[in-house]
Amino acid sequence: MNTNEFLNYMNQGTEIQGGSEVHQYMSELSQEAMKITTELNHYYHTPEEICHIFSKLIGKPVDKSFRMFPPFYTDCGKNINIGKNVFINSCCCFQDQGGITIGDGTLIGHKVVFATLDHNFDPQKRQGMTPKPILLGKNVWIGANATILGGVTIGENAIVAAGAVVTKDVPANSIVAGVPAKFIKWIDNKWEESA
Repeated sequence: MNTNEFLNYMNQGTEIQGGSEVHQYMSELSQEAMKITTELNHYYHTPEEICHIFSKLIGKPVDKSFRMFPPFYTDCGKNINIGKNVFINSCCCFQDQGGITIGDGTLIGHKVVFATLDHNFDPQKRQGMTPKPILLGKNVWIGANATILGGVTIGENAIVAAGAVVTKDVPANSIVAGVPAKFIKWIDNKWEESA
């Protein structure tokens, strides 16, 4: 199995059986991710160096406008897609096997968790996992300590309050908060009128 075959399988949302070829390849990617994140997290790097290391981690170039404050953690890395002018604050954890897409202009606060894998509810099959993608539109703001679960789409301009646990889709131009996250209000678009 190679990385493209792995990503094609994961992006279909098909269950992964513990011990299968896909599961073994997932473990290999985890080892590679640990090496690269150790390099990223344990020394000072310029913004340009961070872009280079992060590109190596995800297996594709990131725009020079990308900014991150390490440390950063992932157990895969290869299923992350980043737009332009994205900022990721320190101590974020991305479980990206199911796919994480982050739109242009998105801001991600401290200690945000993206979790794209669910385990089987049946204790006899608990080693099995099902990948589900997370999609963030443009100009999304994710507050510190928020957790976004697999299968969630967050619409553009939306705000996820600090500490929220997002289990369902978030409409564009809305604010959600709480555990589980619930709609709070629509974003006032007066700023668009004055622009």
